[in-house]
Amino acid sequence: MRIDSDREGDRQASLAVVLPLAVAGFIVAAGCWTLFAVAGVHLRGELSLSSLQFGLLLAMPMAGSALLAIPSGLAAQKFGARTVMLTCLAGLAVCMVILLTTDTFAGYLVAASGLGLAGGFYTAGLQFVTSHCRLAHLGLVLGMFGAGVTGAGFNYYLVPLFHEAFSWHGVPLAYLIVLLLLLALLMMLTEEGDAEADPSAEMSIPVLVRRLHVARAWQLCAFFGVIAGSFFALALWLPDYFSSQFDVGVESGARLSQWFVIPGAVAQVLGGGLSDRFGSARVVSRSLVVCLVALFVLSYPPMTLFVQGIDTVIEIEFSLPLLFESALIVILGVALGCSVGSLQRLVIGEHRPMAAFIAGLLLVSAGSVAFVLPVLFGAANHWLGIRSTVFMILFLLLVICLLMFARDNRRLEREQFLHRGI
Repeated sequence: MRIDSDREGDRQASLAVVLPLAVAGFIVAAGCWTLFAVAGVHLRGELSLSSLQFGLLLAMPMAGSALLAIPSGLAAQKFGARTVMLTCLAGLAVCMVILLTTDTFAGYLVAASGLGLAGGFYTAGLQFVTSHCRLAHLGLVLGMFGAGVTGAGFNYYLVPLFHEAFSWHGVPLAYLIVLLLLLALLMMLTEEGDAEADPSAEMSIPVLVRRLHVARAWQLCAFFGVIAGSFFALALWLPDYFSSQFDVGVESGARLSQWFVIPGAVAQVLGGGLSDRFGSARVVSRSLVVCLVALFVLSYPPMTLFVQGIDTVIEIEFSLPLLFESALIVILGVALGCSVGSLQRLVIGEHRPMAAFIAGLLLVSAGSVAFVLPVLFGAANHWLGIRSTVFMILFLLLVICLLMFARDNRRLEREQFLHRGI
């Protein structure tokens, strides 16, 4: 009994060191995902990039993350999460050196692809923190780690500041310094024993896929992909949306966008904590309903109503003011963040022995959706000429997601009820 108590105390003490380091690392890694969302605007002018080239540069970090997610998760399980986290941070530092030295589109494209190592840090870091926490607090710990995605929002504020003070090249230099500092701290404050490694772990993806014979695992990964992918895609799209819809500068649009990303990222802590207390299914369902209400209002484009009066035609203009639309987007970000935190807790909690592989699947799903949606947003805007089409698309996706999630949980409850009856 005393041994178990001591072991639990050691685990909690390790978590107090491991979790802040992992969150700090993920904040920086997540910032790499949106690095080109603001800095790329300056590159677009310097290199005279076409819309296709700019879109490719914007999407490559997410595409790279999707490709590296599962291999890095498997490597974390076999060789230890700490080793993979250090490797990913070192690789991101190399990417920053490339950004500082290159002046060609090909060089920037290589660096953008390498920024996908941020996804590798996510899968390894998730295993790193889950191995140090109890199941009763799993949602809260996962939410705190997932809140590191606030780094994606900090770029919207920091990149314009660095650009004004120095040039946009000051941004990769600042990232390089922080990455090297994190590498040093992670090496000094953690040990190999802090990350559980299993040299005999299965590395064959087909074998691992066959182990996930329960259809629910794939459904939950798909739900997570749609919701988290929608969050990331909207985070990438909002700077351009704000600057175009309300005729403000790109820097102003980026700073407005951080009020979607940062509260949404922090809300993952709330979603995970509420899931520990009330259950993930209830939190996800309620959060998605809030998302749909906000998206329904945001979907209405500015319009003019012509009323034929007795003597003249009366024009009535309908449009959401910037303050009101910004408030709705904050609410949308918080609701999406709660959903992401709750779903993450649900999936990892049901498949904890395969946490790294499942984390890779989650990131592949989210990264794929986040890669496709901006392309879809651009095509819809081009064909329809309505900027709020992005919210219409997200409304439709989340309606389908909510209906299927509710049906899946109703079927699961019915099966559990019948099983208890037997």
